[in-house]
Formats: sequence, structure tokens, C-alpha cells
Amino acid sequence: MLVFVYTATIFVSATLLFLVQPMFARMVLPSLGGSPAVWNTALVFFQAALLAGYAYAHTATKWLGVRRQAALHAALLFLPLLVLPIALPASWKPPTQSNPVPSLMLLLLGAVGLPFFVVSASSPLLQRWFAATGHRAAKDPYFLYAASNCGSMAALLAYPFLVEPNLRLGEQSRWWTGGYFVLVALTLACVLLLWRATAAGPSASTDAVVGEAASHENSASNADEAHAAIISNARRLRWIMLAFVPSSLMMSVTAYLSTDIAAIPLLWVIPLSVYLLTFILVFAARPPIPHALAARAMPLLMLPLVIAVATRASQPISLLIPLHLLAFFCIVLVCHGELARDRPAAQRLTEFYLWMSLGGVLGGAFNALLAPLVFNTIVEYPLVLALSCLFLPFGRLPFGDKALGDGSFGGAEAQQRARRLDFALPLGLALLAVGLVLGLQTRLEPGPLSTALLFGLPAIVCFSFSRRPLRFALGVAAILWAGTYYLSGEGRVMHTARSFFGVHRVTLSRDEKFDLIVHGGIVHGMQSRNPKMRREPMAYYFRTGPIGQLFASFRGDRQKRNIGVVGLGAGGLAAYGQNGQAWTFYEIDPVVETLARDPKYFTYLRDCPANLKVILGDGRLSLQSAQDGAYDLLILDAFSGDALPVHLITREALRLYIRKLAPHGLLVFNVSNLHLNLEPVMGNLARDAGLVCLFQGDTRVSEAEIRRGKTASRWIVMARERSHLGALATDRRWKPARIRPDMAVWTDDYSSLLSVFVWNEAEAARN
Repeated sequence: MLVFVYTATIFVSATLLFLVQPMFARMVLPSLGGSPAVWNTALVFFQAALLAGYAYAHTATKWLGVRRQAALHAALLFLPLLVLPIALPASWKPPTQSNPVPSLMLLLLGAVGLPFFVVSASSPLLQRWFAATGHRAAKDPYFLYAASNCGSMAALLAYPFLVEPNLRLGEQSRWWTGGYFVLVALTLACVLLLWRATAAGPSASTDAVVGEAASHENSASNADEAHAAIISNARRLRWIMLAFVPSSLMMSVTAYLSTDIAAIPLLWVIPLSVYLLTFILVFAARPPIPHALAARAMPLLMLPLVIAVATRASQPISLLIPLHLLAFFCIVLVCHGELARDRPAAQRLTEFYLWMSLGGVLGGAFNALLAPLVFNTIVEYPLVLALSCLFLPFGRLPFGDKALGDGSFGGAEAQQRARRLDFALPLGLALLAVGLVLGLQTRLEPGPLSTALLFGLPAIVCFSFSRRPLRFALGVAAILWAGTYYLSGEGRVMHTARSFFGVHRVTLSRDEKFDLIVHGGIVHGMQSRNPKMRREPMAYYFRTGPIGQLFASFRGDRQKRNIGVVGLGAGGLAAYGQNGQAWTFYEIDPVVETLARDPKYFTYLRDCPANLKVILGDGRLSLQSAQDGAYDLLILDAFSGDALPVHLITREALRLYIRKLAPHGLLVFNVSNLHLNLEPVMGNLARDAGLVCLFQGDTRVSEAEIRRGKTASRWIVMARERSHLGALATDRRWKPARIRPDMAVWTDDYSSLLSVFVWNEAEAARN
């Protein structure tokens, strides 16, 4: 009974913790937009609040003892009821200044800070309480951490697959509040069970002790336990690093897969699920995967992954995505397994979790805040891959009645010689790998055979280092360094820039006819290198495509004078600009504008004869400042990537767009997305608003058109009256947009990516 109550309480607390974060982020998105300041502030706040919860759990238990701390926490449980249900305060207004950070931080603190803080402290506190109950499993309560991660994983999967598709934000908040009441009841039950179990036990006397002695309430009676409780700073640092590496690696894998492999919405769910799964496995009462097996498998998976990263391989997706995820699983399993093996006695449990939490926070901050400022590509991924090799446990790990050797034998002199080789051999490997790449790559056609010839021998040499962690880590770094000299077969990268929104690359097409701006594996614009074709729109904006048909329908006296565009890319739409027109582009990422204005690559903006300006900022927020009725044509071109800006395609957003349209104005949406079918979303929105809505899927592009720079595209056009559509109203290529009566209209408090996800190529072809 006692184990069940504690396990259920920890499970519920972890579930609530992981549900509140996406829920509240959805609440503030329409008001603050998708700027990096918003997302990074929310990230930093939740990580800091989690760390604060763990610090409270450790400090309060240390100074008060278990029983008094439990009484304190029982009272603290009722404070969040003052701010529940979670919602944006009625008095709160979005900041008008350019920097939303102070306002958002105060909003997070006031609206969700107290509930999040209390819930975040539950897992370490409950495990510490359980350790004091005297139950037969209390000497090693860490199995409860597996229950905590089961709750986290359940919430992670439930939100996009169950919660978001079925509940509006207000309903989500009410259900969360109900879950919190369940947590309060379960936690109070845990407090009662603790008090009953310790009424005459050794920890009862500790409540009379105030000060440092309270932290040793159970170990004071046992000299061995007191000695075990001594934790060195080196051990604490190791805990931090063992938590830092998986946290950083999780974010690196997610960014790398969505940037360089496949821009798939919801892809982030998989690495985070794998990350949580490893905690469940290693902290289980009986870990199902032997730690030694993971340690032996890690070098075998590491080297193919390193070769894939070094060669910037992006195909085949069906092989590369599993390779990245399987290697990630194994590496994190080893790191978390090392944490589980090195966990201290139950008396120091809260401190252990505090340092683990600090490592996780540092890993997240390194990737989310520091890396975009320091690196122009996802450099943190190879860096942390090499760093993770240092934690291979060879030489310390028991494996049956044997130990995994570290490759060093003999006396002190032999070991000193081996340590010198830890640096000399990787240096030799680096020279070998770079020499092979520079000497042979120009003579080989890019492909699997050339990859094997260039990197196969260095990989074999590196694998021979795998029993010495430092040597192996430096060997992996050597191969990754050699990869910087490798010329990928996917077109030459001319320029790379990074912002908080991701990595942008300007690439030269393989036939050297076009410059392309690529983000997340998605082409966001291209321009011909032929001087005679520089004014020709390419890719989605080709003159024979849907958007070209629209502009052809409104020429001469019917020409649209004032045009607004949300989403800049390479500026390809500006090729349709004419004298006498005013064009306004709204772009959220300053790096994109910098690239679009760089004449070495793109000249659409420079060559446009219209009066043209670019306004930086979130499209929806920036449009609010535009004059009502300002635009004859408003184009929304921000939906082709993996991170869909949902707040731009809701009922409330559509009302804003209509307000900014002139009486005969048109709304146009580029809904070309490889993985999402947005046609019924737009059809439902238009019907809800009483608008005429047409759709064209221009997906049958000939080889000749592809060679000239055209790509498949899908477009939506909306108008108040059918007569406003001009020639498009009778053009058979334009069909009424499909609607889905079974799907609710998307609003600021309801949307579901899952309901419009394209699951296979056949479905994509039908769309």
C-alpha cells in the first residue's frame, strides 16, 4: 500500500509538470508571438523553477529533518490554489516595447510560478520521505525516480496526441487544476504514512535538531553510512557532467534532425521520449538492459554516427533517423546508467537530484542560449558526441565476474606511456583522416563507396581506442575535424548563418544554376544565376504556378497597389513588384533579411521597382500596427517548415487579416508543407468567417520546369465576395477548398497538428 501511494503520487506530479509547460506556452503565443525572446525566456524560467524546486527539497530537508519538512510542504501545497486555474491574468496586457522578457518573466512568475515550483519539488521530496519510512525498499528509493519519468513520458506523449486534439486551453487548465487537487490528496496521504511510519522511529528525534546535524538523521547511528554520505566536489562535478551531456545531446539531436535531415513537425517528441525512457530503464528496481551491454554497444554505434555527421549525410532518411536516435539512446543510457550506479545513500538523495538538475539546466542553456550566439551551425552536436565518450566506464564496470579492461597493463611506467599515447595516437589519426579527405575526395564520386574509402580506415583505428575513454574521445574528435574538409554531394554551401530560429544556409545547386536559401531541409527561396533570369520568381513563386496566376489576373487597371507579405525567404515574391506599388514584408528572423539583401546571393529586393520595406518581428503582432484596410493583397507565406506558427492560422488571426484588408482585398496563403495538409484548416476557417475560399495544388511539375527552377506548391486564396477573385473565380485549376466538418475550427485556444499530419507518401500525393 505504501509503495503504491508514493509511486502514484510521484507519477501524478511528473505528469502535471510536463503538461503545464506546453499548455502555458500555447496561452502566451498569440499575445507575444514566436520570437526567440519569448521561447528562450519560457525555457529559462521553467528550468530555473525546476532547479529552485530541487534546491528547496534539498535545503528544507537538510535543515528541518524529514517530519518537519513534510509538515511544511503539506502547508505549502495549498498556496497554488490562490492562482488556479492557470490562465492569463485579465489585467495583463502584451508589452508594447520591443523587449518582452521582463513582462513575460513576471507573467510566468505570477501565473504559473507557484504551482510549477511546488510540483517540481514533489519527486525528490517524496523519494526522501519514502527513504525515512522504514519500508523494506526504503534503503534504495531510487526506483521511484523511474515512476517520475514514466509520468513525464506519459504527459509528453499525451499532450500532442490526446490533450491538444480534444481539449481547448480553458478545458486543459481546468483538468490540470483537477489533477492538482488529486496531487494534494495523494501528497497528504504520503505525509500521513510518513508520520505513522516514523512516529517512534529514529528520524522522529531529528525534528528536535535544528542545523546541519538534521541532514544526517539516519546515518548518525551507523559509521559506515556516515562515511558513505561524504560527497567530494569531484563527484558532484561528475554528476553535473553526466546530466549535462544527455540534456545537451537531446537538444542537439532534435535540432540536427530537423535542420539537416528532415523538417518533420512533432519530431522533437521522439528524442525527449528516448531521454525520459533511459531514466526509467536505469533507475528501475531491476534494469532490463545491462549497463555493460550499453557500454560495449556505444562505440559500435558512435562511429557510424560520427561518419554520418562528418560527411553531412542527409539520405536515406529511413536509415539516418534511426541511426541518430539509436546512437542517442545508447549514449544517454550509458550516461544515465553511470548516474544510477553512482547514486549516493538515501540520506543524500535530494542533493544528488539537485546536482543532476543543475547539469540538465546547464545543458539546456548551453544549447538554447549560448550555442546560437557562438556557433553558426549545430557544432554543439559533434562537440557533445566527443565529450560523451569520456564517460565510457571501461576499467571500472563489473561485468559478471570480470571487469571491462581499460587497455592499460603493466606497472606505472607502462601506464604513463599509455597516457602519452592517449594524445599522440589521436593526433596521428587526425592527420591520417585529414590526409585521406584532402588527397582522395576530389577523385571520388560522392556516395557510400567514397565515404567508406575516406572514413573507413580512420573509423577502424578509432575503434581500437574504445577501451580508453580519453583516447577514444579524441579519436572521435579527430574524425569530426576531418569532416570539416569534406565536400558534401548535396550542393556547395556558400554561406551559413545561425539565429535563435535555426541554421540558414545559402547553397549553390548541384547544376550550379541557382542559389538557394535553406532552413531545416526546406528551401525557402531560390534565384537563378543567369543574369537574364534574375528578375524571374523561382520555386513556389513560379509564374506558371498558382501565385503567378493570381498576379497575372490582376494586371493593368486591376493591379493591386498595396501588398503585405508575412515571410520573406529570399524575397522571391518581390519579383512581381511593379512601379506604383507598395510592398511590405514582415519577417521574424533578422538573419533572413540579411541574406535576402546580400547581392552576392539574392537581388530580388534590390531589383524590385516597387516601394519596398521590411518590418522585423512576429507577423501577427506586427500587423496589428498596420492601418485597417491598408492592404489590397495580404500574403501569408510562413507555413512550409517543421515548426508551424499555429497562431497565424486561427480564427482570431484571420479576423485581424480581414480587418487589415481593403474592401476588395484578397488573402493568400502558401500552404506548401511536406508533412501537414493545411487545406481543410483553411477551408474551415474561411467557412467560419463567411469568406469565399479556393485552393490549388500545383504538384505535377515536369522535369523541364524543375530544371528551370519550379517546385511543387499549394496555395489558398480567400475573398469577401466571389467577384473579388477576378479571373481566378472561373479558372478550373482553382477549386473550392475542402472542409472537414469533423474538425473544429482552429482558434487561439484550440488546434491539433496531429489531425492534419500527412502520414505517408500516398496521402501526400492525394493532397
